[in-house]
Amino acid sequence: MAVSNTTASLSSMPSGIKTTAQYKAEKAMTPQNTNMGQTEFLTLFTTQLKNQDPTDPVKNEAFVAQLAQFSQLEASVAMKTSMENLVNSMSNDRMLGAASLIGKSVSIPDGPVTVTDTTVSQGIINLPTGADGIRVQVFNDQGQLVRTQIMGAKPVGDVTLEWDGITDAGANAPNGTYRYVATVNSAGKITTPTVNTLATVRSVSSAGTLDGTLLLEVDGGKSISLADVKRVGY
Repeated sequence: MAVSNTTASLSSMPSGIKTTAQYKAEKAMTPQNTNMGQTEFLTLFTTQLKNQDPTDPVKNEAFVAQLAQFSQLEASVAMKTSMENLVNSMSNDRMLGAASLIGKSVSIPDGPVTVTDTTVSQGIINLPTGADGIRVQVFNDQGQLVRTQIMGAKPVGDVTLEWDGITDAGANAPNGTYRYVATVNSAGKITTPTVNTLATVRSVSSAGTLDGTLLLEVDGGKSISLADVKRVGY
């Protein structure tokens, strides 16, 4: 009987009046805005003016200061949005520009040496003080030494490293990727300069880089930064 009376009383409530349960349910479904926008600020500020103490009203200086503070905040938010849009646009432009390198050869530090049926990649080292002698070692992708070559004295400047694709055993090296290691003797000082090699760009990506650095995937599956490219070929 009590249930019937409760139901009857609810059905007789004037339209527009909600029960506590209905109010809580609707409030839970309404997304809450945690950021104060211009409308909310002006509403709050107007309410503050309406309810200020008549004996101690808001001074003009305080009024102007609050408006200026809000204007600066809005300007900062707008500038942040504009900068983010600019950065995104520049990143897209850089990606499109780097995409033009796909299929081209680029000179990269410590890149792979590619051996095919007809070609073997060259390497280049720079000698700032020249060299009395150079030892060039060729390693396969398993890290095994397959060829050692000795070069004589070289002057200051770039020196090209060439390999005929023949191993120390006199056999043709299988097609694949290899690596040059150069050891330079200059006036008794031994150094291992960086060997730059030509490799073909296969893809461009910025995935996995926090600062948006563009990465080029080249022969052998190696990824290098676009900033490390020394030269672009055909």
